[in-house]
Amino acid sequence: QVQLVESGGGLVQAGGSLRLSCAASGFSFSRNAMAWYRQAPGNQRELVARITIFGSTNYVNSVKGRFIISRDNAKKTVYLQMNSLKPEDTGVYYCNSDDRWGQGTQVTVSS
Repeated sequence: QVQLVESGGGLVQAGGSLRLSCAASGFSFSRNAMAWYRQAPGNQRELVARITIFGSTNYVNSVKGRFIISRDNAKKTVYLQMNSLKPEDTGVYYCNSDDRWGQGTQVTVSS
């Protein structure tokens, strides 16, 4: 059974940090690129960051220099370190691999 389980969301003040985790099971984690998406109320879901099986990363422009995506293949976990958070980073953050999705974790940044 394929599962992606996110954790680490919460409420934080602007300028603060959060670290999201996504634990994967039921598929070959090390052979798949992993990504984080987010969706704010009234907005479409957008790609935030992606990491390939080789560790190459790319980010949406709005988070470059503030967010870091990483992976631990031994733990089958992908992370999103979010620093210098802004109110516009508020949304539900989803872990993704190909057509697999987690349930999402809420991130709220207060001004």
